[in-house]
Amino acid sequence: MRIADCYGRGHPVVSFEFFPPKTQAGFATLYRTIAELKQLDPGFVSVTWGAGGSTRRQTIELVTRIQDELGITAMAHLTCVGSSAEEIATILDRLVAAGIDNVLALGGDPPRDDPDYRPAPGGFTYASELAAFVRTRWSLCIGGACYPETHPRATSPEADLEHLKQKVDAGAEFLLTQLYFDNADYFRFVDRARARGIGVPIVPGIMPIVSEANIRRITVLSGARIPPELDARLAAVGHDDAQVMELGIEWATRQCRELLDRGAPGLHFYTLNRSPATRRIHRSLFPA
Repeated sequence: MRIADCYGRGHPVVSFEFFPPKTQAGFATLYRTIAELKQLDPGFVSVTWGAGGSTRRQTIELVTRIQDELGITAMAHLTCVGSSAEEIATILDRLVAAGIDNVLALGGDPPRDDPDYRPAPGGFTYASELAAFVRTRWSLCIGGACYPETHPRATSPEADLEHLKQKVDAGAEFLLTQLYFDNADYFRFVDRARARGIGVPIVPGIMPIVSEANIRRITVLSGARIPPELDARLAAVGHDDAQVMELGIEWATRQCRELLDRGAPGLHFYTLNRSPATRRIHRSLFPA
């Protein structure tokens, strides 16, 4: 199923994101997580692509197995970093041969240990270039990423929005936002995108907080802002993982309820390969 076709049918689309684990034990845990979350009837799941394409084989195998064995529509992330156009073409051919219909076209983060990084010969720098390349030969449904608080490497919010417009014009059919914790940022961003002529679904990305140390590290890397109220409450309970998780569930549930009440097309959960927090939030939003 093409993911873009899931939106606009009168009900919100719930989706989940996973990453390829580093160990076999991690894969076993992940498959249990996915099996638990399958019970929530997700519209799709996505699987990330390691830095520099480091997990490309695992990503392809994981999306194929999720779709074939669990019957869930799966989307592979695909980045420009570390791959030539020829290598990306080979990856796309493998995905199509495996029956995968959806990819998330991403620019990707340059390697941190290579300050002089340059794209591979014949490769791409921007997600818009990657999306345009996919459109030349493959009939895949293309998703894209967007940043309600502006991409960390963008020169300005206006420049970031212009790059996003180019990405959509190149073929992105829906957008998933970076994680954020203040819905006002999402709604302002959607208004700005619509004013710029970006009409595709813009799906909010939600990450339930389960660890203070982990979320502070993630927000530093992503550029996401922790609102003062949440920051203060997090600092007060950060010593207690159980209380942090309760706070994270409460905050994310409040976010999600407002998003749905105000017409968001769906919710995309960054699960960190865990299910308890996401399942509890889903149960609060969609009681059986």
